[in-house]
Amino acid sequence: MQDAHVIINDLTELFINRPSFVERLAYYAVFDGHSGARAAKHAAKCLHENIKKMFPSTKKETWEKDVKRCFIEAFKSTDEDFLKAASAQKPAWKDGSTAVCVMAVNDTLYIANVGDSRAMICRYNPDEKKHHFIPLSKEHNPIQYEERMRIQKSGGYVRDGRLMGILEVSRSLGDGRFKHCGVVCLPDVKKCQLTDHDRYILLSCDGLWTNFEPSTALEFVQKIINDGETPSDEKFEVACNKLASEAVRRGSSDNVTVILVRISHR
Repeated sequence: MQDAHVIINDLTELFINRPSFVERLAYYAVFDGHSGARAAKHAAKCLHENIKKMFPSTKKETWEKDVKRCFIEAFKSTDEDFLKAASAQKPAWKDGSTAVCVMAVNDTLYIANVGDSRAMICRYNPDEKKHHFIPLSKEHNPIQYEERMRIQKSGGYVRDGRLMGILEVSRSLGDGRFKHCGVVCLPDVKKCQLTDHDRYILLSCDGLWTNFEPSTALEFVQKIINDGETPSDEKFEVACNKLASEAVRRGSSDNVTVILVRISHR
């Protein structure tokens, strides 16, 4: 198993220097390792600690810009620390990892990711009387135009949809042997304001989507959490485990890690 994940429902005690207007703070992340589990485990241990070190203590006026900078610098520091440790080994570690993390700050989500692990939010549409998955993250793979251009400018190439014919993602943590070929650790950082119609957040590695479309995954989860009375945390845990198991049963040859985070409205 080369995946790792982190679930911290309350970060307020750890982030003691947070601004006074930050009353609720939570963190969820999935890391999909390749060529070994060390990069994923390192990121699971260190990324939120680096976010804590760089977490802005600024006023609301500059908050958005400072949060984005915080995530970018935290990813960079996490990547650099792992590459330093990896290069010191004989032979050097080849491990790399995707990363997708969601930080809930009061009623706002901040999402940062590299690679092809995904985050989505389930939102109810009262006009259609249906639930929908809304993507929160952006996938990075070598066949995307902007990614391919960066790879080629760095001296790398894309063959059979893979960087250097090997790596399926164009951004990651670790992967020291591909850094000179255009692989970067720069995350996409997005913001999502929670609404009263939001039900839960899903984070997963790409192994889930080998045999699931977002619509079928949504239907699968909804059937479980709506079975009976008001959805409970236990039902979300059951739905999470069953969704991952079903992906494996349907033939996913990759690791399958899934997190479901129930959104509770005050």
